[in-house]
Amino acid sequence: MTGDPREFLRALFDKAVEVADPMRSLAAFLPEKPEGRVVVIGAGKASARMAEAVEAEWGPCEGLVITRYGYGRPCQGIEIVEAAHPVPDQAGLDATKRMLNLLEGLGEDDFVVALISGGASALLIAPFEPITLAEKQAVNAALLASGAPIGQMNVVRKHLSRVKGGQLAAAAYPARMLTLLISDVPGDDPASIGSGPTVGDASTANDARKILEHWHIDLPGSVATVLGTGNGVLAPDAPELARTENRIVAAPSQSLQAAAGLVRDAGYRVEILGDALEGEAREVAKHHADLALKRQSKMAPGDQPLVLLSGGELTVTRRGDGIGGPNAEYALALALALGGKPGIHAIACDTDGVDGAAEVAGALIDPQTLARAAALGTDPQASLDRNDAHSFFGQLGDQVVPGPTLTNVNDFRAILIEPA
Repeated sequence: MTGDPREFLRALFDKAVEVADPMRSLAAFLPEKPEGRVVVIGAGKASARMAEAVEAEWGPCEGLVITRYGYGRPCQGIEIVEAAHPVPDQAGLDATKRMLNLLEGLGEDDFVVALISGGASALLIAPFEPITLAEKQAVNAALLASGAPIGQMNVVRKHLSRVKGGQLAAAAYPARMLTLLISDVPGDDPASIGSGPTVGDASTANDARKILEHWHIDLPGSVATVLGTGNGVLAPDAPELARTENRIVAAPSQSLQAAAGLVRDAGYRVEILGDALEGEAREVAKHHADLALKRQSKMAPGDQPLVLLSGGELTVTRRGDGIGGPNAEYALALALALGGKPGIHAIACDTDGVDGAAEVAGALIDPQTLARAAALGTDPQASLDRNDAHSFFGQLGDQVVPGPTLTNVNDFRAILIEPA
């Protein structure tokens, strides 16, 4: 192939992010601005950008949106509050209380637009009493370190919260509500995006308790009390949800298809492995390395390169004290599994620009990754064992750091395979 493989892979990631920008996708899902009172609320890493897109169509609006620190956008009327993610903080707690106050007393003639994207689970924070913020933070941090799939984490979050599992929509009832969502979850289930604040859920408090037990999460007494008494999570057919419509405005599949189009434009072949992959990052990396080596073994000299694309949400079981995230850990495990095989390059990044808790989207690897690490005296296997992938790639200068992308359609992975 011609050109720099690393630049090509970075262009694929940038394309995936670009098509998920709410300023490109959201307007098509907005109706004409209704007469009467209109309130815009929201939470998530893309929510401030979504609010900006709403006002670009409707002009200044009343409302409040909570986003991650550094992800705010200038809005004309909607107030943007920044708070902590992935572990919630007092700013998120205070802003959520104010949001509930804003919804209080709305009538049948009022209209609410809810803007929900990945990250809302941590940014919308209103635990049931007597759970304290510190106790909610501890449970959240333990779940993040456990390796539990995002779907299971969200079940727990719903049953400890006064706003998740449809309860935010119930707070606005009987007003009409349109929820616009950017999906960051495998399968694009609205009930899972941001823990479904405007979508009912059939899970029970007992389900949440079993998940915590399975992942050996120590329960504060207050959490056990709340799970023992049940709470306000709404069933999918609850009457309070009858006036709420949920619509997805951007999803991982759209970003993968856009990247695939760029691959074809370059004259290369493309294979999409799926937009909803889940599992332990290092195990998925081993599987993908095996696929890449098999695909390469069937290529003849002169064959066009092949790109394997995939999305979804991988997890990391924290075993060490390093700085890492699912995408960087995937990239490091992939480099180890490939063993420096010539002709194979890859990128793994989170489309929100944040991999784990680090301000890094992910990393690039190439056939020289392991050799360059050895020249620096860095042990890649030891880095993987410590969950220290971000430090590893930081030493090599192979981190991808786009800054706040203002969207979030989950992981993006691309493996570029040339003939050996």
